[in-house]
Amino acid sequence: MTASPRVNRSRVAAQPPRMDKNRVPTTATFALCDIFVPCPRRFPLKPQSLTVSLLLVSAALVATHAQQPRLLVTQKGDTSLAIVDPVAGKVIASVAEGGITGHEVIASPDGPLAYVPIYGNSGVGRPGTDGRNLVVIDIASQKVVGTLDFGHGIRPHMPAIGPKDGLLYVSTELDQSISIIDPKTLKIVGSIPTGQPQSHMFVLSHDGSRAYTANVGPGTVSVLDVPARKVLSIIPISSNTQRIAISNDDRWVFTSDQTKPQLAVIDTATSKVSKWIPLEATGYGSAPTPDGRWLLVALPAKNKVAVIDLKTMQAVPSIDVCGDPQEMLVRPDGQSAYVSCVGSSQVAEIDLASMKVKRLIATGKGTDGLAWAK
Repeated sequence: MTASPRVNRSRVAAQPPRMDKNRVPTTATFALCDIFVPCPRRFPLKPQSLTVSLLLVSAALVATHAQQPRLLVTQKGDTSLAIVDPVAGKVIASVAEGGITGHEVIASPDGPLAYVPIYGNSGVGRPGTDGRNLVVIDIASQKVVGTLDFGHGIRPHMPAIGPKDGLLYVSTELDQSISIIDPKTLKIVGSIPTGQPQSHMFVLSHDGSRAYTANVGPGTVSVLDVPARKVLSIIPISSNTQRIAISNDDRWVFTSDQTKPQLAVIDTATSKVSKWIPLEATGYGSAPTPDGRWLLVALPAKNKVAVIDLKTMQAVPSIDVCGDPQEMLVRPDGQSAYVSCVGSSQVAEIDLASMKVKRLIATGKGTDGLAWAK
């Protein structure tokens, strides 16, 4: 019989296991490909390639997260700003504003910041607190990161970003003005008088040269020269008017008469009411679609949104939404529109292809102002 070879077991135990330097563990082998496509088989990766690949994947995931748009909704009853994931249709955070209370909001052009003027605890022209500041909210960190004190109670309400100069414009109601703010320094750099009380909402022309304010109690619209910072004219509408919108070509301005169910159409070339569009109920907030074909108008008393054909200037069948609709917002890609419903604390998402409600999003008590953050 042949003797078995003698083995030095101590030496064997001391030796580390042999590994193929071109192999990586099975979990790592599958991890990279399974992120994007199923792996039909295992494949070897060099450690250096694996490290670089993981870094690239991590960077791509961070970039994707950073670029995801958000729907911003003011929660007047909760004195906070809701940040909504528009894909999931859910509130992902409610940020306390630290004041009573924000009604409207706008996002910075590049998306990371939200500007919320703190108006007060009442409606326009009604007794209540007089807000005096504006807060800046970082959308990603979900925190207030800045504040501007106007120095006295002025009921700041509607914010907008200048399309050419990038400045922040805010209606400062009790001062009968629009304040101009440098968003980088949060310093007031100018003011435009409106010539009327209760200048609650306004719109800017797409070249930034004109502003139009809806003056609620007087029932007028002020036409402002933005560069010259002066009033050009005041257009009578009725004894009470609310909200305002402008067509994509800057030819028409729209405001809702609060004494009759009709929409005033102002010709911006003449600064006069050109026509009236009958509505099935009193209108409120409105917004045009990006293709310029439709104007959507909230009808609070009917829980509907009116749809206006801007070619014929006539109403077509309306859309049933949620309770007491207030403000309209159309997504930049033109696929959906959103309407805030203060009565049901929801936002209705409207599919613009079918002109039907796609879903209702629970957005908190006192749902009101809307903005889109890129």
